Amino acid sequence: MGLSQWSQRDRLRAFRRLWPWLILLAGLGLVRLSKGAGFTDAFALLSRPFWPGSAQSEWIQTAVRLDDQSRLELLEKDNARLRGLLEIDQLSSGSRVQAAVISRMPSGWWQQLVLGKGALDGIAKDDAVLGPGGLIGRVQSVTPATARVRLLTAPGSRIGVWLPRTRQHGLLVGLGTARPQLQFLDKDVQVRPGDLVSTSPASTLLPPNLPVAVAQSINLRDVPAPTALVQLTAPPDAIDWVQVQVR
Repeated sequence: MGLSQWSQRDRLRAFRRLWPWLILLAGLGLVRLSKGAGFTDAFALLSRPFWPGSAQSEWIQTAVRLDDQSRLELLEKDNARLRGLLEIDQLSSGSRVQAAVISRMPSGWWQQLVLGKGALDGIAKDDAVLGPGGLIGRVQSVTPATARVRLLTAPGSRIGVWLPRTRQHGLLVGLGTARPQLQFLDKDVQVRPGDLVSTSPASTLLPPNLPVAVAQSINLRDVPAPTALVQLTAPPDAIDWVQVQVR
């Protein structure tokens, strides 16, 4: 009897020693089965006081507003570009042919571009090429299905232009950059930044009174006559459709 009671006491003591480990193993088993959901919930409850407050919420709302504003501006620009393309399409009847820009050379980005229409569509050498906003160049060569355009920004490009406000003639010379140079024919000029530059109303090589550029920086001390850098009204780097004025 004594031995039996002693063995029962030993088993009870052993169980008391093992039950914390059994509970731990059971808890680990539950964690494994629940994939840590309990710990996640506990962490969420404990960390709630440290969550971002109203200031962080305002920052997020401001970022969202800025993102929406930038998206709206991009949509407005794209909408304006599409409206310009629609205007080109409407003006393509008669003596103007609409053509897509199909190729450009990275090394000659400001020099030339290739159109997807050519002699079969009536395009010929020296025809004027217009983008949304004004003149961008002239046809340099044609094949039956394509036309190569020499841009006004190309080095060596030279066309006669006219300043309607001052009623003065000049020569627009390409420099191989985004801004050609306007060379005046005499020293007495009254040009101001913002003045419009167009093709001459008496021009026979180009259609008259086409917008070409806007005067920007002016160098009155240049010799033999003053010069000015101009910004084309139809930036050739952003154009993917054009009109060709066929003759």
